[in-house]
Amino acid sequence: VNKYDLILIEKELFPNLPGIFESLLYYLGKPFIVDYDDAIHHHYDNNKNFLIRLLSKKIDVIMRRSDLVICGNEYIAKRARAVNSKNIEIIPTVVDINMYHVSEKKIPSSIVIGWIGTPSTVHFLELVRESLEALSREIDFTLHVIGAKFSSDFFEVKCIDWTEETEEKSIQAIDIGIMPLSDGPWEKGKCGYKLIQYMASGLPVVASPIGINRDIVCHGDNGFLVSNQKQWIRSLSNLVANKSLRSRLGLNGRQHVLKTYSLINAAPKL
Repeated sequence: VNKYDLILIEKELFPNLPGIFESLLYYLGKPFIVDYDDAIHHHYDNNKNFLIRLLSKKIDVIMRRSDLVICGNEYIAKRARAVNSKNIEIIPTVVDINMYHVSEKKIPSSIVIGWIGTPSTVHFLELVRESLEALSREIDFTLHVIGAKFSSDFFEVKCIDWTEETEEKSIQAIDIGIMPLSDGPWEKGKCGYKLIQYMASGLPVVASPIGINRDIVCHGDNGFLVSNQKQWIRSLSNLVANKSLRSRLGLNGRQHVLKTYSLINAAPKL
């Protein structure tokens, strides 16, 4: 580390181990910054494993000893303030808008509702399974699941492998992007990356009103925030039935990303 003027750490150096090495940086007087786009402190203080819970203060200590804490949202920044971090900056998750393009949507035989994520987060789709099943009794649609496996006996599901090279093309095949979330402490620390990706591609979105989702989604302007099964069904049904509504909300979403969640704005600040 003596070769460098500043160390930038994403989250922590060694997960599930004490913060010895971050502390060494502190005692050596080596300036370091930590960057959090998840409420990683809840991995420790809410963990089911007793041994990992013993490290419940690890991230707090790292935040306090760092020269700067970069937080992806206000929820994480609130934790940093609570543990008396010296400097705190909120820089949201962003995308390079030039990597995302708005494709001209042809009139499809079946609307595509899409979700992108990982095997560890696909369980959130269970929150809308009943809503999608109810919707399928009225409207023909396909659910694209990018990056994970999901299945249904009631509606068509297409699971798509994620690669960096095919990600944009996979998102462009979607007509409506969704982001269901449960109302828990970990979820409040999420930074809404999939919503930003959908919007950058000119897609309307439907999401749970949890955490930063409430900042990213302007209800009725670029998408819908929904709290229960009836609202999920109504919002998705309206979007499926109305192409001009999908187009208007999608273009508004892209402008919102350009102004607030774009690399163009965040990089100079960083």
